[in-house]
Amino acid sequence: MRLWLKELRLQRTMTQNEVAEKSGVERAYYTMIELGSRNPSVEVAKNIAHTLGFNWTIFFENQCNKSKQNKGVS
Repeated sequence: MRLWLKELRLQRTMTQNEVAEKSGVERAYYTMIELGSRNPSVEVAKNIAHTLGFNWTIFFENQCNKSKQNKGVS
């Protein structure tokens, strides 16, 4: 789960539907991104980041960090 994404959305008092609509994606897809079960494309990441006011690369930095951690686990 991307708690940081949910926290940002709640800080801005927005619903998942509002973020999805303003970002140009379906609410179900946005929900999967927030839950961490889907990764956004660069374009969608930029749209969500613009809507919520953060740097879009965070999506991919977190993904990269998780893969590095998983490689170190035996």
